[in-house]
Amino acid sequence: MTKYLYDHMHLRSPDPETTAQWYEKMFGAQILRTTQQGKPRVDVKIDGISIFIAQVMNDGKTAPPPVPPYQGLDHFGLRVGNLDSAVAELKAKGAEFTMEPTAARPGLRIAFVRGPESVSIELLERSAA
Repeated sequence: MTKYLYDHMHLRSPDPETTAQWYEKMFGAQILRTTQQGKPRVDVKIDGISIFIAQVMNDGKTAPPPVPPYQGLDHFGLRVGNLDSAVAELKAKGAEFTMEPTAARPGLRIAFVRGPESVSIELLERSAA
């Protein structure tokens, strides 16, 4: 059987630079600026996770972000060692939470942050159940 390895996520943004700066501010993401096919490109990395950010053209061909709940990819998750500390830090930076910290089940606490273009980001703290 083929072995599948995680490679990247791909986001679309009307302002990739501002989106990249948000991920840098909130999560300490590394911003990567390159040129591809003669055009500037901005991507970010969070602990080895590559997030490609594509420029949305103002031509009306790209749909707006969906309103949750919806079918398809719902969110991505970032694990933290101390959820309460992470939430306090992100709130101090101006992050908007769509779900405050809660116990999802024994050994798992979660919270959700709204990212640029309404991307839903789960923060999760795992401990021995």
